[in-house]
Amino acid sequence: MAEAYLLLGSNMGDRFAILRTAIKTISEQIGVVQRLSSVYQTAPWGFQAETPFLNQVALVKTNLSPEELLAKTQEIETVLGRKRTGNGFSSRPIDIDILFYDDYIIYQKNLIVPHLHLHKRKFVLVPLHEIAPTLLHPVTHKSITNLLNNCTDNLQVEKIFDS
Repeated sequence: MAEAYLLLGSNMGDRFAILRTAIKTISEQIGVVQRLSSVYQTAPWGFQAETPFLNQVALVKTNLSPEELLAKTQEIETVLGRKRTGNGFSSRPIDIDILFYDDYIIYQKNLIVPHLHLHKRKFVLVPLHEIAPTLLHPVTHKSITNLLNNCTDNLQVEKIFDS
């Protein structure tokens, strides 16, 4: 089984309920949720929105391939109300990003693993650091602790709910 780290984010609707439903669906359709970070609240990254995001990282053991995992996470997003507009960053009820899939390095048209911008975003690094501080990024060969300590993103990331 592979270990996949997923980032969940929500800034529309009942954000807590959507995160809980997404985690439940992930455990039913993707694999065993091994660890969950606390829930953090952050301002939107890269665009303006009235409602801040709730973010959470999950470590999941899965038998799905990276491509199957991407298809399944996108299916879960659609079921939970996400509509992809193709117009860049926007508010959404749920977003599920694949941060890592074992130590794979994948560059495909629709799938880049590790997530291309994770080292630039505190809203990713803070919850990831909570559950995997010594995890090594397979491209940079730096730990999550190192990446977080050197991140220049100044958006506030506030823990609002312990897992």
